[in-house]
Parts: sequence; structure tokens; C-alpha cells
Amino acid sequence: QVQLVESGGGLVQAGGSVRLSCAASGRFFGRYVMGWFRQSPGKEREFVAAITWIVGSTAYGSTDYADSVKGRFTISRDVAKITVYLQMNSLKAEDTAVYYCAARSMGPVTRESRDYNAWGQGTQVTVSS
Repeated sequence: QVQLVESGGGLVQAGGSVRLSCAASGRFFGRYVMGWFRQSPGKEREFVAAITWIVGSTAYGSTDYADSVKGRFTISRDVAKITVYLQMNSLKAEDTAVYYCAARSMGPVTRESRDYNAWGQGTQVTVSS
């Protein structure tokens, strides 16, 4: 079992920045795809970004971003801290959502939430305009 705990959400003004963290623990070894998703009230959960990760390795991880965040958000990971980050810049009101970290053991990068088998509890990001 992999446990994921997000942190870093909050209230931020439009145009501002915030960094989300996702700490992984448990049976977390091998190759993973780590993803960030978000969900706003009345909307389906949507893909934000993903990165591949061989746990314990500093090898380059391939990334993927939703078009709506490309150029504004950056996903990265800290091998020593076993943590994935989502740096969000130039925030817009439409970025307001609960952000979820997810992990997929094995397989390629995917934007489908059903392909991920571990989820965090979510962290709220509210962007005021």
C-alpha cells in the first residue's frame, strides 16, 4: 500500500504562486507515474500534470501537462524526500479546485484518473480574482 499526503494549498490572489507537496510512504518502490488532478464543484476530476519516477533514482522523469496549465505549472520530485511537487504560477480564478496527488504503479504516463491506484486526501487551492 502506498500512502500519499498532500500539503501546501490555501488562498492566493490571481497572478500569484503556490507550491503543492505530495509525500509518499508505504510500499513505494519500483517505477511509478505520479500525477496531479483537480476537481472543482460540479465538475469532473481533471488531469493536471504527471511525472514518471523510478523510486530512489535521480534519472530524468518524463512529464506531461494539461494544456490549460502548460507553461504555468511545473511538476517535479525530490528523491531524498520521496515527495512530488506542483509549482503553480500565474494562477487564475479557474485554477480554484481541490488538488489531488495520485500514484500509478508501472505503466506509461496517463491522463486517466481510473489508471491511478493510490490517491491522497486532497488540498484546497482558492484563487481570488
